[in-house]
Amino acid sequence: MTHFGFLSTYPPTRCGLATFTEALASELATDGVPAPIIVRALDVRDSGPDPAVVGRVPTTTELIARDRVSMRTAVRALDGCDVAIVQHEYGIYGGPDGDEIIPLLRSLATPAIVVLHTVLSEPTPHQRAVLETVCKLAATVVVMTDNAREILNRSYNVKPSKVHVIPHGVPVPRATSVTKRTGSKRILTWGLISPGKGLEWGIRAIAGLRDTVPPVEYVIAGQTHPKVLAHDGERYREALQQLITDLGLGAIVTLDDRYRDATELAELVAGADVVLLPYDSRDQATSGVLIEAVAAGVPVVATGFPHAVELLGRGAGVIARHQDPESMAAAIRTILEAEGAAEQMHQAGLRDTHDFSWPRVADHYRAIAHRMVRVAA
Repeated sequence: MTHFGFLSTYPPTRCGLATFTEALASELATDGVPAPIIVRALDVRDSGPDPAVVGRVPTTTELIARDRVSMRTAVRALDGCDVAIVQHEYGIYGGPDGDEIIPLLRSLATPAIVVLHTVLSEPTPHQRAVLETVCKLAATVVVMTDNAREILNRSYNVKPSKVHVIPHGVPVPRATSVTKRTGSKRILTWGLISPGKGLEWGIRAIAGLRDTVPPVEYVIAGQTHPKVLAHDGERYREALQQLITDLGLGAIVTLDDRYRDATELAELVAGADVVLLPYDSRDQATSGVLIEAVAAGVPVVATGFPHAVELLGRGAGVIARHQDPESMAAAIRTILEAEGAAEQMHQAGLRDTHDFSWPRVADHYRAIAHRMVRVAA
Protein backbone atom coordinates (compact mmCIF):
# COMPACT_ATOMS: atom_id res chain seq x y z
CA MET A 1 0.00 0.00 0.00
CA THR A 2 1.34 3.43 -0.97
CA HIS A 3 2.27 5.90 1.77
CA PHE A 4 1.26 9.38 0.56
CA GLY A 5 2.60 12.79 1.46
CA PHE A 6 0.87 16.07 0.57
CA LEU A 7 2.20 19.58 0.07
CA SER A 8 -0.55 22.19 -0.06
CA THR A 9 -2.51 24.65 1.95
CA TYR A 10 -4.58 22.64 4.41
CA PRO A 11 -7.20 23.15 7.15
CA PRO A 12 -7.53 25.10 9.34
CA THR A 13 -6.61 27.29 6.35
CA ARG A 14 -9.82 27.90 4.38
CA CYS A 15 -9.32 27.94 0.63
CA GLY A 16 -10.09 25.74 -2.34
CA LEU A 17 -6.73 23.97 -2.38
CA ALA A 18 -6.99 23.19 1.33
CA THR A 19 -10.44 21.68 0.88
CA PHE A 20 -9.27 19.72 -2.17
CA THR A 21 -6.27 18.27 -0.35
CA GLU A 22 -8.25 17.37 2.76
CA ALA A 23 -10.83 15.51 0.69
CA LEU A 24 -8.25 13.62 -1.38
CA ALA A 25 -6.09 12.79 1.66
CA SER A 26 -9.09 11.43 3.54
CA GLU A 27 -9.91 9.09 0.66
CA LEU A 28 -6.31 7.89 0.32
CA ALA A 29 -5.91 7.33 4.09
CA THR A 30 -7.26 3.79 3.95
CA ASP A 31 -6.74 1.09 6.56
CA GLY A 32 -3.46 -0.75 6.23
CA VAL A 33 -1.35 2.24 5.14
CA PRO A 34 0.53 4.72 7.33
CA ALA A 35 -1.27 7.96 8.08
CA PRO A 36 -0.53 10.58 5.38
CA ILE A 37 2.15 13.21 5.81
CA ILE A 38 0.76 16.73 5.46
CA VAL A 39 3.05 19.68 4.78
CA ARG A 40 1.00 22.88 5.08
CA ALA A 41 2.10 25.82 2.92
CA LEU A 42 1.81 29.03 4.95
CA ASP A 43 2.86 32.67 4.67
CA VAL A 44 3.67 32.78 8.39
CA ARG A 45 3.92 30.13 11.07
CA ASP A 46 0.57 28.98 12.45
CA SER A 47 0.17 28.28 16.14
CA GLY A 48 -3.32 26.82 15.67
CA PRO A 49 -4.31 23.20 16.29
CA ASP A 50 -3.19 20.48 13.91
CA PRO A 51 -5.81 19.39 11.36
CA ALA A 52 -7.13 15.86 11.09
CA VAL A 53 -7.93 13.73 8.10
CA VAL A 54 -11.32 12.06 8.43
CA GLY A 55 -10.79 8.75 10.17
CA ARG A 56 -6.99 9.05 10.40
CA VAL A 57 -4.67 11.58 12.05
CA PRO A 58 -1.91 12.73 9.69
CA THR A 59 1.61 13.73 10.62
CA THR A 60 1.82 17.46 9.93
CA THR A 61 4.57 19.99 9.41
CA GLU A 62 4.72 23.46 7.88
CA LEU A 63 6.42 25.05 4.89
CA ILE A 64 6.79 28.75 5.65
CA ALA A 65 7.37 31.19 2.80
CA ARG A 66 10.95 32.53 2.71
CA ASP A 67 12.05 30.12 5.50
CA ARG A 68 14.84 27.74 4.43
CA VAL A 69 14.74 25.79 7.69
CA SER A 70 11.09 24.89 7.15
CA MET A 71 11.90 23.93 3.55
CA ARG A 72 14.49 21.40 4.72
CA THR A 73 12.01 20.08 7.28
CA ALA A 74 9.33 19.76 4.60
CA VAL A 75 11.68 17.84 2.29
CA ARG A 76 12.60 15.41 5.07
CA ALA A 77 8.94 14.84 5.88
CA LEU A 78 7.93 14.19 2.26
CA ASP A 79 10.95 11.96 1.70
CA GLY A 80 9.49 9.68 4.36
CA CYS A 81 6.66 8.83 1.94
CA ASP A 82 6.43 6.69 -1.18
CA VAL A 83 4.79 9.44 -3.28
CA ALA A 84 4.33 13.17 -2.67
CA ILE A 85 1.22 14.87 -4.06
CA VAL A 86 2.05 18.56 -4.55
CA GLN A 87 -0.67 21.12 -5.26
CA HIS A 88 0.55 23.91 -7.52
CA GLU A 89 -0.94 27.38 -7.57
CA TYR A 90 1.13 30.52 -8.12
CA GLY A 91 -0.05 32.24 -4.96
CA ILE A 92 0.56 29.65 -2.23
CA TYR A 93 4.36 29.37 -2.12
CA GLY A 94 6.95 32.04 -1.39
CA GLY A 95 8.90 34.02 -3.97
CA PRO A 96 7.80 35.67 -7.23
CA ASP A 97 5.01 33.56 -8.73
CA GLY A 98 5.59 30.99 -5.99
CA ASP A 99 9.02 30.02 -7.34
CA GLU A 100 10.21 28.80 -3.92
CA ILE A 101 8.54 25.49 -4.78
CA ILE A 102 11.33 24.84 -7.32
CA PRO A 103 14.26 24.28 -4.90
CA LEU A 104 11.99 22.12 -2.76
CA LEU A 105 11.12 19.87 -5.70
CA ARG A 106 14.79 19.73 -6.72
CA SER A 107 15.71 18.54 -3.21
CA LEU A 108 12.98 15.91 -3.06
CA ALA A 109 14.06 12.28 -3.42
CA THR A 110 10.48 10.99 -3.35
CA PRO A 111 8.71 11.02 -6.75
CA ALA A 112 6.09 13.76 -6.96
CA ILE A 113 2.67 14.05 -8.54
CA VAL A 114 2.16 17.76 -9.20
CA VAL A 115 -1.48 18.85 -9.49
CA LEU A 116 -1.90 22.04 -11.52
CA HIS A 117 -4.82 24.20 -10.39
CA THR A 118 -4.05 27.05 -12.82
CA VAL A 119 -2.76 26.75 -16.38
CA LEU A 120 -2.56 30.21 -17.92
CA SER A 121 -2.99 30.53 -21.67
CA GLU A 122 -0.96 33.78 -21.68
CA PRO A 123 1.52 33.57 -18.77
CA THR A 124 4.26 36.10 -18.11
CA PRO A 125 7.74 34.83 -19.01
CA HIS A 126 8.46 34.13 -15.34
CA GLN A 127 5.15 32.31 -14.79
CA ARG A 128 5.91 30.16 -17.83
CA ALA A 129 9.41 29.39 -16.56
CA VAL A 130 8.10 28.45 -13.11
CA LEU A 131 5.42 26.11 -14.44
CA GLU A 132 7.70 24.44 -16.97
CA THR A 133 10.35 23.84 -14.30
CA VAL A 134 7.79 22.48 -11.84
CA CYS A 135 6.51 20.07 -14.49
CA LYS A 136 10.05 19.01 -15.43
CA LEU A 137 10.80 18.13 -11.79
CA ALA A 138 7.54 16.20 -11.35
CA ALA A 139 7.30 12.51 -12.09
CA THR A 140 3.65 12.99 -13.09
CA VAL A 141 1.58 16.10 -13.85
CA VAL A 142 -2.16 16.11 -13.18
CA VAL A 143 -4.62 18.59 -14.65
CA MET A 144 -8.36 18.45 -14.11
CA THR A 145 -9.74 19.29 -17.55
CA ASP A 146 -9.02 18.43 -21.17
CA ASN A 147 -8.70 22.16 -21.85
CA ALA A 148 -5.84 22.51 -19.35
CA ARG A 149 -4.01 19.57 -20.96
CA GLU A 150 -4.44 21.13 -24.41
CA ILE A 151 -2.98 24.44 -23.18
CA LEU A 152 0.00 22.65 -21.64
CA ASN A 153 0.64 20.72 -24.84
CA ARG A 154 0.20 23.76 -27.07
CA SER A 155 1.85 26.55 -25.11
CA TYR A 156 4.36 25.01 -22.67
CA ASN A 157 7.44 22.85 -22.95
CA VAL A 158 6.02 19.93 -20.97
CA LYS A 159 6.34 16.25 -21.90
CA PRO A 160 2.84 15.15 -23.02
CA SER A 161 3.44 11.64 -21.68
CA LYS A 162 3.72 13.07 -18.15
CA VAL A 163 0.31 14.73 -18.21
CA HIS A 164 -2.82 12.98 -16.93
CA VAL A 165 -6.37 14.32 -16.65
CA ILE A 166 -8.10 13.49 -13.36
CA PRO A 167 -11.27 15.48 -12.65
CA HIS A 168 -11.81 17.53 -9.51
CA GLY A 169 -13.62 15.33 -7.01
CA VAL A 170 -17.03 15.96 -5.54
CA PRO A 171 -18.57 14.65 -2.32
CA VAL A 172 -20.60 11.48 -2.54
CA PRO A 173 -24.23 12.64 -2.81
CA ARG A 174 -25.96 12.63 0.55
CA ALA A 175 -29.56 13.01 1.57
CA THR A 176 -30.29 16.61 2.49
CA SER A 177 -33.22 18.09 4.32
CA VAL A 178 -34.11 21.09 2.22
CA THR A 179 -36.87 23.43 3.32
CA LYS A 180 -38.97 24.08 0.25
CA ARG A 181 -39.37 27.79 -0.36
CA THR A 182 -42.50 29.31 -1.76
CA GLY A 183 -42.87 32.58 -3.60
CA SER A 184 -39.30 33.05 -4.85
CA LYS A 185 -36.49 31.46 -6.87
CA ARG A 186 -33.05 31.38 -5.26
CA ILE A 187 -29.91 32.30 -7.16
CA LEU A 188 -26.75 31.24 -5.30
CA THR A 189 -23.07 32.09 -5.45
CA TRP A 190 -20.79 30.54 -2.85
CA GLY A 191 -17.10 30.30 -2.04
CA LEU A 192 -14.44 32.56 -0.57
CA ILE A 193 -15.00 36.18 -1.57
CA SER A 194 -12.29 38.20 -3.29
CA PRO A 195 -11.95 40.72 -6.12
CA GLY A 196 -12.02 38.87 -9.41
CA LYS A 197 -15.04 36.77 -8.46
CA GLY A 198 -17.16 39.25 -10.45
CA LEU A 199 -19.80 39.49 -7.74
CA GLU A 200 -20.54 43.10 -8.64
CA TRP A 201 -21.66 41.89 -12.08
CA GLY A 202 -23.83 39.21 -10.51
CA ILE A 203 -25.52 41.80 -8.31
CA ARG A 204 -26.16 44.04 -11.32
CA ALA A 205 -27.63 41.05 -13.16
CA ILE A 206 -30.14 40.53 -10.35
CA ALA A 207 -31.20 44.17 -10.73
CA GLY A 208 -32.36 43.22 -14.23
CA LEU A 209 -34.56 40.42 -12.88
CA ARG A 210 -36.83 42.42 -10.59
CA ASP A 211 -39.79 41.82 -12.90
CA THR A 212 -39.65 38.01 -12.82
CA VAL A 213 -42.63 36.02 -11.59
CA PRO A 214 -42.11 34.40 -9.18
CA PRO A 215 -39.53 36.86 -7.85
CA VAL A 216 -35.85 35.99 -7.39
CA GLU A 217 -33.56 36.26 -4.40
CA TYR A 218 -29.76 36.22 -4.61
CA VAL A 219 -27.59 34.75 -1.86
CA ILE A 220 -23.82 35.31 -1.91
CA ALA A 221 -22.50 32.88 0.70
CA GLY A 222 -18.90 32.90 1.82
CA GLN A 223 -16.28 34.50 3.97
CA THR A 224 -13.66 36.89 2.64
CA HIS A 225 -10.56 35.06 1.40
CA PRO A 226 -8.01 35.04 4.25
CA LYS A 227 -5.25 36.58 2.09
CA VAL A 228 -7.58 39.36 0.99
CA LEU A 229 -8.67 39.89 4.59
CA ALA A 230 -5.05 40.17 5.74
CA HIS A 231 -4.14 42.78 3.11
CA ASP A 232 -7.36 44.75 2.51
CA GLY A 233 -9.74 43.82 5.31
CA GLU A 234 -13.41 43.78 4.29
CA ARG A 235 -13.09 46.53 1.68
CA TYR A 236 -14.45 44.39 -1.17
CA ARG A 237 -17.39 43.06 0.83
CA GLU A 238 -18.24 46.58 1.95
CA ALA A 239 -18.15 47.79 -1.65
CA LEU A 240 -20.55 45.01 -2.63
CA GLN A 241 -22.90 45.94 0.20
CA GLN A 242 -22.83 49.57 -0.92
CA LEU A 243 -23.68 48.50 -4.48
CA ILE A 244 -26.63 46.47 -3.18
CA THR A 245 -27.86 49.56 -1.34
CA ASP A 246 -27.31 51.89 -4.30
CA LEU A 247 -29.31 49.58 -6.60
CA GLY A 248 -32.14 49.23 -4.09
CA LEU A 249 -31.63 45.46 -3.82
CA GLY A 250 -31.42 45.16 -0.03
CA ALA A 251 -34.61 43.09 0.13
CA ILE A 252 -33.51 40.46 -2.40
CA VAL A 253 -29.68 40.26 -2.26
CA THR A 254 -27.96 38.86 0.83
CA LEU A 255 -24.25 38.75 1.66
CA ASP A 256 -23.99 35.78 4.03
CA ASP A 257 -20.56 35.38 5.66
CA ARG A 258 -21.41 32.41 7.89
CA TYR A 259 -19.03 29.45 7.80
CA ARG A 260 -20.82 26.24 6.79
CA ASP A 261 -19.63 22.71 7.28
CA ALA A 262 -20.03 20.14 4.48
CA THR A 263 -23.56 19.13 5.49
CA GLU A 264 -24.80 22.71 5.79
CA LEU A 265 -23.22 23.64 2.46
CA ALA A 266 -24.84 20.65 0.74
CA GLU A 267 -28.22 21.77 2.06
CA LEU A 268 -27.62 25.33 0.84
CA VAL A 269 -26.66 24.17 -2.66
CA ALA A 270 -29.55 21.69 -2.88
CA GLY A 271 -31.97 24.52 -2.10
CA ALA A 272 -30.77 26.70 -4.99
CA ASP A 273 -32.61 27.05 -8.28
CA VAL A 274 -29.58 28.45 -10.14
CA VAL A 275 -25.90 28.76 -9.26
CA LEU A 276 -24.31 31.92 -10.68
CA LEU A 277 -20.53 32.12 -11.22
CA PRO A 278 -19.85 35.59 -12.64
CA TYR A 279 -16.05 35.25 -12.45
CA ASP A 280 -13.84 37.84 -14.16
CA SER A 281 -11.11 35.29 -14.95
CA ARG A 282 -10.77 34.09 -18.51
CA ASP A 283 -8.07 31.56 -17.56
CA GLN A 284 -9.55 29.59 -14.67
CA ALA A 285 -8.70 25.97 -15.47
CA THR A 286 -10.52 24.47 -12.48
CA SER A 287 -13.40 25.52 -10.24
CA GLY A 288 -14.42 23.35 -7.31
CA VAL A 289 -17.60 25.39 -6.88
CA LEU A 290 -18.55 24.78 -10.51
CA ILE A 291 -18.04 21.02 -10.34
CA GLU A 292 -19.92 20.71 -7.04
CA ALA A 293 -22.87 22.70 -8.37
CA VAL A 294 -23.09 20.58 -11.52
CA ALA A 295 -22.73 17.36 -9.51
CA ALA A 296 -25.61 18.49 -7.29
CA GLY A 297 -27.79 18.84 -10.39
CA VAL A 298 -28.27 22.59 -9.98
CA PRO A 299 -28.37 24.56 -13.27
CA VAL A 300 -25.36 26.88 -13.58
CA VAL A 301 -24.85 30.25 -15.22
CA ALA A 302 -21.13 30.99 -15.55
CA THR A 303 -18.89 33.29 -17.48
CA GLY A 304 -16.77 31.64 -20.16
CA PHE A 305 -13.72 30.57 -18.20
CA PRO A 306 -12.23 27.33 -19.58
CA HIS A 307 -13.60 24.87 -17.01
CA ALA A 308 -17.11 26.29 -17.41
CA VAL A 309 -16.97 26.15 -21.21
CA GLU A 310 -15.83 22.53 -21.09
CA LEU A 311 -18.26 21.28 -18.46
CA LEU A 312 -21.38 23.29 -19.25
CA GLY A 313 -21.04 22.68 -22.98
CA ARG A 314 -22.65 19.28 -22.41
CA GLY A 315 -25.90 20.82 -21.23
CA ALA A 316 -25.62 21.41 -17.46
CA GLY A 317 -25.83 25.19 -17.69
CA VAL A 318 -25.46 28.36 -19.73
CA ILE A 319 -22.39 30.45 -20.54
CA ALA A 320 -22.75 34.22 -20.13
CA ARG A 321 -20.40 36.96 -21.28
CA HIS A 322 -17.78 38.31 -18.91
CA GLN A 323 -18.62 41.53 -17.04
CA ASP A 324 -22.02 41.64 -18.76
CA PRO A 325 -24.96 41.71 -16.33
CA GLU A 326 -27.51 41.74 -19.15
CA SER A 327 -26.08 38.50 -20.53
CA MET A 328 -26.11 36.91 -17.07
CA ALA A 329 -29.68 38.03 -16.41
CA ALA A 330 -30.83 36.64 -19.76
CA ALA A 331 -29.21 33.28 -19.01
CA ILE A 332 -30.86 33.09 -15.59
CA ARG A 333 -34.19 34.05 -17.09
CA THR A 334 -33.88 31.24 -19.66
CA ILE A 335 -33.38 28.66 -16.91
CA LEU A 336 -36.25 29.96 -14.80
CA GLU A 337 -38.77 30.53 -17.58
CA ALA A 338 -38.07 28.15 -20.50
CA GLU A 339 -40.22 25.05 -20.13
CA GLY A 340 -38.18 22.03 -19.11
CA ALA A 341 -34.83 23.87 -19.18
CA ALA A 342 -34.00 23.46 -15.50
CA GLU A 343 -34.87 19.75 -15.47
CA GLN A 344 -32.81 19.07 -18.58
CA MET A 345 -29.80 20.82 -17.00
CA HIS A 346 -30.35 18.91 -13.77
CA GLN A 347 -30.21 15.58 -15.59
CA ALA A 348 -27.20 16.65 -17.68
CA GLY A 349 -25.28 17.64 -14.55
CA LEU A 350 -25.89 14.31 -12.84
CA ARG A 351 -24.90 12.45 -16.01
CA ASP A 352 -21.70 14.42 -16.66
CA THR A 353 -20.35 14.13 -13.11
CA HIS A 354 -21.31 10.50 -12.48
CA ASP A 355 -17.66 9.43 -12.22
CA PHE A 356 -16.38 12.46 -10.27
CA SER A 357 -16.93 11.26 -6.69
CA TRP A 358 -13.91 11.54 -4.39
CA PRO A 359 -13.60 7.74 -3.97
CA ARG A 360 -13.35 7.30 -7.76
CA VAL A 361 -10.95 10.23 -8.13
CA ALA A 362 -8.76 8.80 -5.35
CA ASP A 363 -8.61 5.49 -7.22
CA HIS A 364 -7.03 7.32 -10.18
CA TYR A 365 -4.35 8.79 -7.93
CA ARG A 366 -3.71 5.36 -6.35
CA ALA A 367 -3.24 3.78 -9.76
CA ILE A 368 -0.76 6.44 -10.89
CA ALA A 369 1.13 6.27 -7.58
CA HIS A 370 1.32 2.48 -7.78
CA ARG A 371 2.93 2.70 -11.23
CA MET A 372 5.37 5.35 -10.02
CA VAL A 373 6.46 3.26 -7.04
CA ARG A 374 6.83 0.16 -9.21
CA VAL A 375 9.05 2.07 -11.71
CA ALA A 376 11.16 3.53 -8.90
CA ALA A 377 11.71 0.11 -7.26
